[in-house]
Amino acid sequence: MLKTLEQLNGSTLPHQKKIYFASDFHLGVPSHQESLRREKKIVRWLRHIEDSAAAIFLLGDIFDFWFEYKFAIPKGFVRLLGKLADLTDKNIPVFIFTGNHDMWMFDYFPDELNIPVIHNPVSISINNVSFFIGHGDGLGPGDRKYKFLKKIFRAPISKRLFALIHPTVGMWVAQGWSRKSRLKNSELDKQFFGKENEWIYLHCQEVEQQKHHDYYIFGHRHLPLNLPVSDNSQYINLGEWISDYMYASFDGHNIELLHFHE
Repeated sequence: MLKTLEQLNGSTLPHQKKIYFASDFHLGVPSHQESLRREKKIVRWLRHIEDSAAAIFLLGDIFDFWFEYKFAIPKGFVRLLGKLADLTDKNIPVFIFTGNHDMWMFDYFPDELNIPVIHNPVSISINNVSFFIGHGDGLGPGDRKYKFLKKIFRAPISKRLFALIHPTVGMWVAQGWSRKSRLKNSELDKQFFGKENEWIYLHCQEVEQQKHHDYYIFGHRHLPLNLPVSDNSQYINLGEWISDYMYASFDGHNIELLHFHE
């Protein structure tokens, strides 16, 4: 049975169970060999946390590119997909958010892996602790060029047109675009330019003025961050798994931003 966010919202964590968050695996780059090593490490992390996991949130850019044709999905990633299926078969809820690199997720994860796909930030409460969760792309001020492109890419007509391209050609073109975008911004992604220039953080401040949340948890930024949004709320960015291998753990009261040590 598909576990929904509505079912999780307002729930209480079982004793000694935790909620886990991670994002930005970017599987598929920079090479097959390096992506495979990273994929195996992610699977080891999932094995490491599964006994204590009440739910797992993967907040986007799990793949450096993903598009679901009617009868085809991107080649590879069988170890991760198999482990995710194993988790949901064990009734451990997994939720996947789309990111800017894998926004074209449709029915495959819900139908085959029993995993809901979420396309926009959501507000939920667990153990009477409130969260605002999402990938983070296109939020806050600035980045107008990307926001314009995002509207085009997410338009139904764009999905239908891309689906008409043969998968070999379409995925080759899209993977090249994706790699170019990631490499172009990789250095900027690792630098902190002050709170006034952190667009996701500024968006969290705007949301906090309208509705209080204890924790704002996002990915996208590739820089692990833990910043106060107000006197009683925190903004946490999960970093990435290309080099940092960061994740967050919620024990029912507090969140820790952790590095996966094997």
